[in-house]
Amino acid sequence: MAQVHRSGQLYGTGQPARLTPHEVRTRTFDPRRRGVDPDQVRQFQAQLADELTDLHRQIRLLTEQNDRIKRALRDWQTMHARECQPNEGQW
Repeated sequence: MAQVHRSGQLYGTGQPARLTPHEVRTRTFDPRRRGVDPDQVRQFQAQLADELTDLHRQIRLLTEQNDRIKRALRDWQTMHARECQPNEGQW
């Protein structure tokens, strides 16, 4: 499913659109008379793309871990709520 972008953000998320490693690797620039070394640009693009790949992997792993922790907390809360007896005092 294609994601719709508006003002550089994923539509409806309020978060900026993520730059993918593939976009970094394949980005081209217009040549200039006294431009930079194209080999250095490609090397930098590859390094940046590798970092993005690692960051995206870390985000995915942390999101999965966060989901597991949330589920465990909900399960614990449900179990604890079943075991708790209402107070017989004033409060």
